[in-house]
Amino acid sequence: MAGLKNIKSKILSVKKTSTVTRAMEAVSAVKMRKSQQRALTARPYARAALRVLASVADSHDVANHPLARERKDGKVAIVIITSDKGLAGNLNSAVIRKTEQFIREEKLSSNELVFICIGKRGYEFAQRREYEILHHHINISDDIDEVEFRTITDKVIALQTGGAVREVRMAYTNFRSTFEQEASVHKVLPISLKTVREIVGSITPEKGKFAEAEPEHSAPSYTIEPDAEEVFNALIPRLANIAVFHKLLESKASEHSARMVAMKSATDKAKEMAQDLTRTFNKVRQAAITREVSEITSGIEAMR
Repeated sequence: MAGLKNIKSKILSVKKTSTVTRAMEAVSAVKMRKSQQRALTARPYARAALRVLASVADSHDVANHPLARERKDGKVAIVIITSDKGLAGNLNSAVIRKTEQFIREEKLSSNELVFICIGKRGYEFAQRREYEILHHHINISDDIDEVEFRTITDKVIALQTGGAVREVRMAYTNFRSTFEQEASVHKVLPISLKTVREIVGSITPEKGKFAEAEPEHSAPSYTIEPDAEEVFNALIPRLANIAVFHKLLESKASEHSARMVAMKSATDKAKEMAQDLTRTFNKVRQAAITREVSEITSGIEAMR
């Protein structure tokens, strides 16, 4: 009987776990869809910014701007975006592995690296490796807008304009589809037309409702007033903010998607375990009943 009680207790425990994971799956599904739509609905704004930059670059030397100037000296800043919580499969470990791979391939020493960490898991990684951490941010809301996020981007821009770093890389999770997320390390500064095109192109997922890309339009010509330098000082930092902000949106969508998939798998596994334990419970109970009937029959036969 003690064995039956233990099995029954395990069945109840697994069913309770299944209820929790099912609820987390539903919550993550709602958050995932909302985050995905935020990234996709911001696409026209990013494309318009690209067209403005393309038009201005055709007639003026953007390369002399501090945020677009290529340098050989200075450190490499890595903005690593991870989640604050677990239960999202290998989402965070994939970003960390991709970051380590980039460091190895570029043969960068710890003295050449500085980190800005968005999310608890990336911050813990940088701490363990004893990398220099300039800033870290946790518990960033899913509803943060581009203006609020600028306080973080301003720190990245200050590093580049001040000459403290020669380039800025983003380590994040690129949202491909609900069941596919890809860890990536992309260059965002110094900014260039190629960089912006990659940023805009990565917003649209490969599959799903919003998979169809918008057609390219020729860029109109602009008359720059009051002068090119003032326009660049206003435009290029905004483009840099868009670059970093969209990586955050993609990471948020990837996080909730990965967590939803992980919770669905956990729910399915819990149901499977509950079925296996129920079969085991029935077998043990049937064996106990058979044994008791056999003992009664044997006792009757012995009395005869």
